[in-house]
Amino acid sequence: MRECAACGGSVERRFRFCPWCSAPQRLKVVEFFRPHPGIARDRTKALRVSRYFGARAEEQHVRFSVWEETTTTARVAGAVSLDDAEAERLARFLADPVEADTLADTIV
Repeated sequence: MRECAACGGSVERRFRFCPWCSAPQRLKVVEFFRPHPGIARDRTKALRVSRYFGARAEEQHVRFSVWEETTTTARVAGAVSLDDAEAERLARFLADPVEADTLADTIV
């Protein structure tokens, strides 16, 4: 059991909303990204990025998941979570490809 940040009531981890005050227990934003149109092997895939917000530091993270779609279903093929420091490093890597190329040349 955990404590609701809004009312202090006891809430089971499986609940997304507090049964006492209806406050959301997990706050997140989600965005889907389409694959590169020129890469055939990725046509049935998508990248889902979820940003979790929470009262405690361990609840705050960014989660990446690769989704594969068939004609009847969609499923997660793999997922990984990053803490805030790694998410910021990834953002810098994506924001400045010139700097990223320079860094990659020195690492390889």
